[in-house]
Amino acid sequence: MHSPTRRTLLGASITAIGSGALAACSGPGSRSGSGPHPASGSSSGTGTRPAAGGPGLPGGGFVPKGPKGYVNPSDPEVVAAEKERGSGPLRTVVLTATETSLDLGGQAVRSWAYGDMLPGREIRVTAGDLLSLTLVNHLPAETTLHSHGIRLRCDMDGVPGLTQRSVKPGADFTYRFAVPHPGTYWLHSHSGMQLDRGLYAPLIVEDPREPLCYDKEWVVVLDDWLDGVDGSTPDGVLTQLHNGRSVLMDMGEGTALDGSGHDMSAGAQHSAPALRKPAGPSRVLHKGHSRVLHSAGGHVDYPHYLINGRLPKAASVFRACPGDRIRLRIINAGGDTAFRVALGGHEMTVTHTDGYPVEHTRTDALLLGMAERYDVLVTAKDGVFPLVALAEGKNARALAVLRTGSGGFPGCSAHPEELDGRLVPAERLVPDESVALCDRTPDRELSFRLTGNMKQFNWSLDGRPYSIEQRHPVREGERVRLTFTNATDMWHPMHLHGHTFALTGTDAAGARKDTALVLPHRKLVVDFNADNPGLWMLHCHNQYHSESGMMTILGYQK
Repeated sequence: MHSPTRRTLLGASITAIGSGALAACSGPGSRSGSGPHPASGSSSGTGTRPAAGGPGLPGGGFVPKGPKGYVNPSDPEVVAAEKERGSGPLRTVVLTATETSLDLGGQAVRSWAYGDMLPGREIRVTAGDLLSLTLVNHLPAETTLHSHGIRLRCDMDGVPGLTQRSVKPGADFTYRFAVPHPGTYWLHSHSGMQLDRGLYAPLIVEDPREPLCYDKEWVVVLDDWLDGVDGSTPDGVLTQLHNGRSVLMDMGEGTALDGSGHDMSAGAQHSAPALRKPAGPSRVLHKGHSRVLHSAGGHVDYPHYLINGRLPKAASVFRACPGDRIRLRIINAGGDTAFRVALGGHEMTVTHTDGYPVEHTRTDALLLGMAERYDVLVTAKDGVFPLVALAEGKNARALAVLRTGSGGFPGCSAHPEELDGRLVPAERLVPDESVALCDRTPDRELSFRLTGNMKQFNWSLDGRPYSIEQRHPVREGERVRLTFTNATDMWHPMHLHGHTFALTGTDAAGARKDTALVLPHRKLVVDFNADNPGLWMLHCHNQYHSESGMMTILGYQK
């Protein structure tokens, strides 16, 4: 049976070392890449010098552009909140972002990834640990690293221009933060369109008091893929969607970055006037509809859809024994695709969503928008079974295989009947009482109108594209209600950094999540506790929407 004290250490780039209190560790920071990088497992080296904002300020005292009167990323309020999270064993990890060749299963592509793997190597820690994660940038562009779903300190959140300066080519940056909550999370670049390359990896936080009983664990990462195929790049496709107009984002660092993180022109505005023809064929999706999403499946016609970095024709195989109880941790790392997921011949029991437990709920299939995660339990039958991730509205699928006995390999077009069976939406899930928000009248209500259209590709909130200087105020200790009204013909997976929110229902607060779908011309209402001071991104997790302007900032007032 599963042992909650088990640790999985994969590869030389991931090393767990000793323990120590936060006070005994020097603060993270960044440096140029001129000297040697610390060896994996070293607790010294990167970022040990005093930070510019004062001793022990991990973000170097970085202060973003914007109005006064808000808690900045490394302010004392942030330090105090981090101290409350505790100081457990220190786990040290080194991730190297690099340009590399990736084998998708018979097809090699050039892309950007963490190391030479897709997904990047799984990082596994235990709730209560301190994670020291050094990002080494061997890319030809600036980059950052975001620990998606982790309720961490603000200056470790990895948003360029808002919580830190971008990590330049040849430099590194150490993210150090407490990891208080168990669950299924993931890491990805938060610079431009880099996520839609291969810059992502699973982050699994084990529960030292794991209540679930299971024999094996299967981490399943879903993705849509185009980078390096016939000359396509994500930023090139973004240009296609903008009818040939380059998209530049002013990240508040005195530079304007294109979708890959390249510095294009100092002080440039949101869009450049010049028209150019991107490399590769058109990847614009012109037809397709999802009855589940009540709209088109997305905007991008990807040539490939992957599970754990593999094409259906070379699907990865998970081996188990008949009768094994398997925990699947499913992560949607896609840029523009929602997946409907089912395991042929099996019923799934949902146990968690976005890392937080729910009352166990049986289902045949799940719908995952970009950045959503679900944990499910299955009891393995005897044979060979397809795990299918149907790309909603795109007439395509990704495939992996569960093998417990003899049998032929499922075809690439496998469509188990479970895909068309019960589908439990997130709003019907009931939170486990250990994580349910207590009944409380909101102290503050913020409303956002989701705006934009396909023709102009002008996605935004309240009709205004992202500005580094915009703030929506909240105060520490408040219960905050967010209302999203989708005025568009598209669906949007909305994500809040640094917090989890509860989906609200007619009777009580619902499942705890950090990312949730807002369907076309529908409304979504969520509540959260303002218990993590700083400046936090709120954005659509469709990469092509966020990089077109569908982002804003919640700021804690002093």
